[in-house]
Amino acid sequence: MDIRSLKAFIAVFEERNITQASARLYLSQPALSATIRQLEQELGAELFQRQPRGVDVTDAARLLYPEARRLVEEAEGLKQLFRGRQDCLPLTLGVAADLGQADVARVLTAAYRAVDGLLLELAAGCAGDARLDEDARRCEDELFLPLWEEDYVLAMRADAPLAAQPWLRPAQLLGQDLIACPEHSSHQRFASLLGAAARELAVAARCATLNQAATLAAAGAGIAFIPRGLAKDHPELRCVRLDQAELSRRVGLCYAPDALAKPALARLKQGLAAS
Repeated sequence: MDIRSLKAFIAVFEERNITQASARLYLSQPALSATIRQLEQELGAELFQRQPRGVDVTDAARLLYPEARRLVEEAEGLKQLFRGRQDCLPLTLGVAADLGQADVARVLTAAYRAVDGLLLELAAGCAGDARLDEDARRCEDELFLPLWEEDYVLAMRADAPLAAQPWLRPAQLLGQDLIACPEHSSHQRFASLLGAAARELAVAARCATLNQAATLAAAGAGIAFIPRGLAKDHPELRCVRLDQAELSRRVGLCYAPDALAKPALARLKQGLAAS
């Protein structure tokens, strides 16, 4: 048993869903399932029961959860003890799974410029002192500092038949292999833009996150409707605009008002707002 397996257990326990937990951990579903099975074998107890939608936790999982949280927090505390310096400003920043890595790297570069002595820890998803995410996904009590806006595009490999077009009409997608991401809010918005044509489209692959959709498109599985920033992470992809489709998203820094009491976050917000 190690900290990695305990973190995997905690993610599944809190999400009650293997797919969502794997996205939170940036881990494939098979790898996460294997980690949980190995932990169950070590403990000699069943922790989760798979259901048609998600998982149920067992009594053994309920007993393990508080101890697992304690052990992980102690391990994180030890890392801070040995890595930290008196003059460092610690900050934990959550990063949503469906953001383009080049865009995230640009924000992190600005963070190090804005905060001298920054001791940064990146966390997955909805965690940390503040987080990078879409405006539409922020909580009610969170404030939002917009950092960039990007449009949704049809992403496909450069050798795809339609890749040379500057824009495409919905009817031109008939007969094409499409990649669906039904768990993301953009899926229904995409279907609405297509109108009646949506009922006749061929779905070649399904996935849980837009990041996975971009990877599938880069592998040649079909056409994905994703934010432009995710497409930029894959040189193999070409972006084509969907005619008369004005669908975009705003991405920025989500944070609770009282979190600004942390010096690193206050300086980060000030630096990002000025850039």
